[in-house]
Amino acid sequence: MGKPSKGTETGSKSDKKFEKKLQFYTKVKDTLASLSVQKEIGKKKKNRSRQKKLKAYDLSTLSEFLPEANASLKSAQPAPDLKMNCKRRQELVLSEGERLNKVLDHPAFQADPIGSIFQHLQSEQPPAEEKPKKKTNINGSKKRKSRKKGKAESMDF
Repeated sequence: MGKPSKGTETGSKSDKKFEKKLQFYTKVKDTLASLSVQKEIGKKKKNRSRQKKLKAYDLSTLSEFLPEANASLKSAQPAPDLKMNCKRRQELVLSEGERLNKVLDHPAFQADPIGSIFQHLQSEQPPAEEKPKKKTNINGSKKRKSRKKGKAESMDF
């Protein structure tokens, strides 16, 4: 009637724990499987909509009617993007090292390093567009917009 003896119940208690763990792991496995299936379905839908949008914006058929644009596209093809690997990195280090040596040996740089760098940056930068200045009041403060307030009408009886 009281508690059962520890010896007979300990094996079944550990078995119950083990069974609970197995059930938990199977539930987790099932949910992961269902989530991955849902994810794949969602990806397929996204890919389909992207392909439809690309088809809608396909203007390649119009290129035959624009010969001058076609010729300019062929001449202005950008260089292919090169991935940085060991060989490319070594070439870049060598070329930049040679470039640095040329800059250091230049007489203008030896005479005035900061001035020559400033002059180089000025020549490389595109001209900046000047924005029109805002008008200021006599005392230098910004002009405030005046609010029109309705006058209180007198009430005649």
